[in-house]
Amino acid sequence: MNITPAWLFRSDDGELLDPVLFRLLANLRESGKLTRAAEAAGVSYRHAWNLLNRGEAFFGMALVEMRKGHGTRLSPLGEKLLWSEQRVKARLGPQIDSMASELNNQLQQLLAGAHPVLRLHATHGYAVALLPGSGSELDLRYCHPGEALNAMERGECDLASFHLPTCPRLAARVMQVYRQSLGRQKLRVIRFVTRRQGLILRAADRDRIGGLSDLTRPGVRFINRDEHSGTRILFNLLLEEEGIGEAQIQGAEREEFTHTAVAAYVASGMADVGFGLEAAAAQFGLDFEPLSTEHYLLVCPEDRLRQQNVQELLTFMGSRGFLAQLESLTGYAADRCGEVETFEALLAGDRA
Repeated sequence: MNITPAWLFRSDDGELLDPVLFRLLANLRESGKLTRAAEAAGVSYRHAWNLLNRGEAFFGMALVEMRKGHGTRLSPLGEKLLWSEQRVKARLGPQIDSMASELNNQLQQLLAGAHPVLRLHATHGYAVALLPGSGSELDLRYCHPGEALNAMERGECDLASFHLPTCPRLAARVMQVYRQSLGRQKLRVIRFVTRRQGLILRAADRDRIGGLSDLTRPGVRFINRDEHSGTRILFNLLLEEEGIGEAQIQGAEREEFTHTAVAAYVASGMADVGFGLEAAAAQFGLDFEPLSTEHYLLVCPEDRLRQQNVQELLTFMGSRGFLAQLESLTGYAADRCGEVETFEALLAGDRA
């Protein structure tokens, strides 16, 4: 089951605007040709024109601009609507995916009888989103690292994600942040992937933004991650090493809750730069300046590693087909995927 958020516009007199309009606008922005946009959106050319005319009447402004000999492009309103819709999907997507996973598992258990479900609480990422394809029943819920570790301690999940910089100095600082949650449980690390984090920006801003120090320049607008995310913790540690305070950065108080939402915010022109995953930058055709590489891991109580569904997941993670999927993700690399070890061994390997 898939659940996707969508804008639903309703006028004061009850008129609804067909959500397919957003697919049409997205395809029109891509191709610049209404015929191609209509075909890609699955509607006729005539219906496409009707949608645009209804949208113009609905908002009182044109959604597109006709350019003789140069096709059709979105008007400023059309651009704003399209980016607003994409930001909503980026912001709410992980929460809705979690809800869909929960509902799926409830329905399947009713239909097929009670059976073990592997529960994973994880921070949002592009690689972890592939794990439900393992064939085992996997209940994937998105939350920040502290929430995931606490849920595992309460017995509410079997696995939790955890990301840790490959730089030993930064890794030690991150371990300190979570030392209480980690220290109360006898955990093992399941290797998964490494991923690159850094500055997400438009190509046009490359000349003025090349590193963290440029975030303090007048006129540079920043979009931050939420304060409890592991990415925000990493970003603040990098700022601290550069001697930069968040108060020096215009927009540091503004927050988005996923990497995709940060990238959409930048791509829409509402900010000049954000901090997040290279994969998110690539999704929106943005530039990326790498600043840190980190392990994205799964952690599991030692006594649960023997569960059959955990063993099945480990086998899937090391399979050729899954590794090929990981290779297709920009900024990601398989990292001894599915192998189990201790935190001490992981950290010692990075120091070697």
